[in-house]
Amino acid sequence: MISSISYHDANLRYSDLGKGDPVVLIHGYLESLEIWNGFAEKLAKNYRVISVDLPGHGQSGIYSSMNTMAIMADSVKAVLDHLSIGRAVMIGHSMGGYATLALADIFPEIIVGFCLFHSHALPDPEDKKVNRDKEALLVKEGKKSQFIKLNIPNAFASDHHDSFQKQIGWAKDIALKTSDKGIISALAGMKARPDRRDVVKNSVEPVMIIAGGKDYYIPFSVYEEHFNLASKTSVLILENSGHMGFIEEREKSLEGVLKFLDEVYQ
Repeated sequence: MISSISYHDANLRYSDLGKGDPVVLIHGYLESLEIWNGFAEKLAKNYRVISVDLPGHGQSGIYSSMNTMAIMADSVKAVLDHLSIGRAVMIGHSMGGYATLALADIFPEIIVGFCLFHSHALPDPEDKKVNRDKEALLVKEGKKSQFIKLNIPNAFASDHHDSFQKQIGWAKDIALKTSDKGIISALAGMKARPDRRDVVKNSVEPVMIIAGGKDYYIPFSVYEEHFNLASKTSVLILENSGHMGFIEEREKSLEGVLKFLDEVYQ
C-alpha cells in the first residue's frame, strides 16, 4: 500500500508492505522508494516493510533549502509515528545510510538494528564537497541531466553496464524526475553532515555493513574502516557489485539481509 502524510506542510509519501516485525528501507540520493521494487516485496514475505520517499525525492515535497540528514531522519520517524511503529530495523542505501545514522544518533530509542547498504559514517572530504557544489550549480543552470547520465551508470559495476541496461535506464528515469529543489537541498544536506563513526562504534544494537567490491563511489578502504567499529557487526561483501547491490546481486543481498533480520528479531 502506498500512502502519504503531511509533514511540515509538505507531502511525505511511503509504502507499507507485509506483516510482522518492521523493517524500514531508506533510499539514496536521486532515488525514490521505487528503487526498492522487487527487493521490498521479497522482504515483505517475512516482515513488515516500510519505504519512504525522503523530502525532495520521489513524490515527497520539500520545505527546506537544506535537507539535512536530521531532517531526513525526522521525516522517517514521522512516518513511523503515523503508523504507530515504535521500533524498527533501518536499512539505508547510500544517502539513506546517512539518514539512518542520523536516526540512530537522534532517535536511538527507535532502533532495533541498522544496516549501511553501500554507505558509511564519514563526513564529506573537501573534494566531494566541491563536486556537490558543481552538481548544484548544474541543476541551477538547468543541466541536471548532464551529471545524472554519468552518475547513474557509474553506480553499477562497469562490467554490468551491458547486462543491466534496462535497470540503469530505469534508475536514470527516477533520478531525472527528482525535483531541482530536492536535488539542491539534498546536496547541501549531505555536504553539511557530521562525522558519525561514533554512532556506529557506540551502537548497542546490531549493525550490518554491505560493501560493493566494485563500488565506484566508496573506496573499499572506507568500507573496511567500518567492519570492526561496532561490537555487533555483520559484514556482507558483494564482490561483483558496484553501488547498487540490491539490484546487481539481489539474491545474495536478500539472503544476507534476511539473515541479519532473523538474528536481530530472534
